[in-house]
Amino acid sequence: MSGTSAALTPPADAVAPVRHPDAPAPGELLGAHYAQCFGCGEDQPDGLHLQARAGEGVSLTAEFTVQPAHQGAPGLAHGGVLATALDETLGSLNWLLRTIAVTGRLETDFVRPVPVGTVLYLEAEVTAVAGRKIYSRATGRTGGPHGPVAIRAEALFIEVKVDHFVDNGRPQEIQAAMDDPDQLRRARAFEVNP
Repeated sequence: MSGTSAALTPPADAVAPVRHPDAPAPGELLGAHYAQCFGCGEDQPDGLHLQARAGEGVSLTAEFTVQPAHQGAPGLAHGGVLATALDETLGSLNWLLRTIAVTGRLETDFVRPVPVGTVLYLEAEVTAVAGRKIYSRATGRTGGPHGPVAIRAEALFIEVKVDHFVDNGRPQEIQAAMDDPDQLRRARAFEVNP
């Protein structure tokens, strides 16, 4: 990353991340954390429909195809959509830690344009944990998982209690998520995003 801020540098007492024993196995599809999520939700017609798979340690891979609804300049992905893809990918890492966390800071480098129709291949990993702070980074490539880097980011996530969502979300959506009979979906609904 060019110009990474001090806020994204783990402190000296930070520790290596530890994958939760109940985290999905490497290669397992994580699925949407919430059906209405713009990043991964299946009920968002113009969403990214990003699909993430657990990797080794506290890492994952993800991909999404840039659709016409995702463009900014004619024929090119909107930078905000690309930042959303990075945020969604980085936020999904918290499922491997089994930690409820929200984005505290996201710094993004846009390296090259991403045309509409492109599959963006993302890789992300947690690099350190310090108390409630989770440090991570991600890259997005075009032309395949080993293609040229188009975007990259570093992020700081902050662990929160589920009360963060209950106190700040719209009551009807919160109640619907809490009433979901699927315990796994119910837990994942409150996984990421401020």
